[in-house]
Formats: sequence, C-alpha cells, structure tokens
Amino acid sequence: MNIFLCLALILVVGGAAGFLLNRLRLPALLGYLVLGIIIGYTRVLNPQLAQISGELRKIALIIILLKAGLSLEIDDLKKVGRPAVLLSVLPCSIEMTAVGIAGHFLLSLSFVESFLLGAVLGAVSPAVVVPRTTKMLDEGIGTKHGIPQMITAGSSMDDIVMIVFYTSFLSVEGGGNVSAKAFINIPVSIITGIAVGIIAGLIFSYVFKRFHLRDSLKLSYVLGTCFVFVWLETVASEYIGYSGLLSVIAMGIVILSKRREQAVRLKQKCDRLWVVSEMFLFTLVGASIQIEYALKVLGFALLTIMIGLVFRSIGVRCAIAGTRLNAKEKLFVNISYLPKATVQAAIGGGLLDLGYHLNDPAIISAGTTVLSVAVVAILFTAPLGAYLMDFTRDKLFGEKE
Repeated sequence: MNIFLCLALILVVGGAAGFLLNRLRLPALLGYLVLGIIIGYTRVLNPQLAQISGELRKIALIIILLKAGLSLEIDDLKKVGRPAVLLSVLPCSIEMTAVGIAGHFLLSLSFVESFLLGAVLGAVSPAVVVPRTTKMLDEGIGTKHGIPQMITAGSSMDDIVMIVFYTSFLSVEGGGNVSAKAFINIPVSIITGIAVGIIAGLIFSYVFKRFHLRDSLKLSYVLGTCFVFVWLETVASEYIGYSGLLSVIAMGIVILSKRREQAVRLKQKCDRLWVVSEMFLFTLVGASIQIEYALKVLGFALLTIMIGLVFRSIGVRCAIAGTRLNAKEKLFVNISYLPKATVQAAIGGGLLDLGYHLNDPAIISAGTTVLSVAVVAILFTAPLGAYLMDFTRDKLFGEKE
C-alpha cells in the first residue's frame, strides 16, 4: 500500500475506532491495536513504515516519559509519603521477578529474556490510569487519604523503574552474556541519567525565565534535547552506564518544580502531540504481531500474565499495608494497578528489533514471544482495568470528599 494511503488509514480509521471505543467507555488504544493487527494480518502495511516502526515507538515512549515528568509533582510524593514510594518499586519488581521465573519455564525463554519480559509487563499504563485518577482529583473523590495522588505518582515512577530494568536486560541480551558489569551498570545508569536530566532541566528553567519564547518553540527545544539524550545513551554505553530515558523524565520534573506555569503549558502541548503519537504507536505494535504465533502461545501467555498479576497484587497490598486506607480503598488501589498498555506497546517490540538488527534467529524468536505476550497483556488488562476502575470508583468511595 502507498505510504500516504497507509498513513491516512491509520489516522482516519484509527481515529474513528478510538472515538467509538471512548463512547463505550473503553480505552481508544484498543481500537488502534486491533486496527494494527488487521493491517499486519492482511499485509497492507507499507514496508517503509514498517522499517522505521521501532524508531517511531521510541519517539512515542519519549513523549510518554516527558509527559510524566512534566506532571509528576515532587510535593505529591512527599504528601502521600512511604506508600507512594513503595508503590513505585514493590509491585512492579515482584511482578517482574514472578514473570521472569514463570516465563522461563512456560515460554521457553532464557532467564535474561524472561526477566526482560517481566520488565515489559511490570509497568502500569498511565494512558489508562492517569485520566481516571485526574478525574477523581477534579471531583474530589478519594482525596481524603490522597488515593488519586498516590496512584498517579506511584504509577508514573513505576514506569521509570521498569524501563530502567528493561534497558539493562536488553543491553545484556545484546551483549550475548550476563556479566557483573552489566548489572553494576543499572545503578550507574540511574545516577547518570538523573544527573544529566537535572542539569538539562536547570538550564531550560533558566532559559525560560530569561528569554520569552513561544510554547511551541520551547517544546521543540525540549523534545530535541530528549532525542540527544537517547543518542547520548548509545554513545556512552561503551564507556559508562547511562539511561537517556531517565534523563527525559528527570528534566521534566525539574522544569515543573522550577517553572511550573511553563511546564503546565508544555504538558498541554505534549497531550496534543500524544493524540497522534498514540495512534501510530498502538497501530504499529498491532501490525508487528504475528497473529498465528500469538494464538499458538495464547494459553501460556495468559497464564504467565495471570501469575504476574497475582504477585503484583501481593506487592500492592504490601506497599499500602499499615496505611489508613480501608478495605474498599485498598481494593481500588489494587484494581488501578492492573491495566497495561502504553509502556508495553512502546517497549514490547524492543527485543524483536534487536534480533533483526543483529540478524540473530534465536533473539528474533524470543522477541516475537515477548511482543506477543505484551499484546495479549494489553488486550486482556487494559479494558478490564478501565472498566473496573470506572465501575468500582463510586461504589467503593461513595460520596465525594
């Protein structure tokens, strides 16, 4: 299919499908994903578009993390304290470990590949969760104990933790062996990524204060710097661990803390940019899936996902233990940590891209499995989590606070 006709199909049909699903109170991303699966199955995706799908997914991930950084209030983390910090680390780490072990035996992946799958599945979806917690804040629901703030902050940080682990496991897989240096690079990557992001954020804060620039121009500079971070990661990888994606979100957090008004306007620009990016992200992920293979591993994929969710729920319970939340509120927090979508779509195909880049049949096979399980997780948990959050919100919380 002609590339322009293919782009028109994604934007027009995808937009219509997303609108219809929103009317049904389901995430629009499901419509994009199904459209992508149909495009992939019928083999009408333009080859040029398919070749750069990995880069387009990376761009979408950068926009996701920049949006998260520009909306993540450090004060919110301080207000809700220990539970938010534990929700950022505990549920996703426990799920990653459970999937890492289960996936090795159920899906015939190596432990590194299986733990990489765990890192892919471990992130909760901001695209599904954050709009609902924002609505709770606007309506004053659950704010007495800071529940929407806790979920928003925890889920945003949760994504960062899993992406750091994911990039580390992907780096190990690309090297072909597991070494102590590779895992030592994980904390080094965190430290250097945060440090570079803070420096960039401080520079932008000064520039925005000193010079009057249009918001669209500010966003172009910020996004351009984000792309430099990602390039710098590939250059620095030979010498020192560095996470460019972590720099992206750290920069956003600093800009928000120093220049709040500008950060809010930048996030609004990112929101508009995300509308189109989301269509391409989920459509291209759906088009990448081999439907016959996905159906073949469907049973084991669902079992692996369910095992991960069970252990994730245990992690959520441990994170909020000892808080003033009652049983109903704790149940809602558990439900809020079910949906998977955005991050899975953005990084689910990373191992497959690596396999094609290295021309390694074994990695391509493992990457196909990881992507298939990621898509199954999106189709299974995104509508379930969205529906349960909407259905139980008023029933569990009752009157507005």
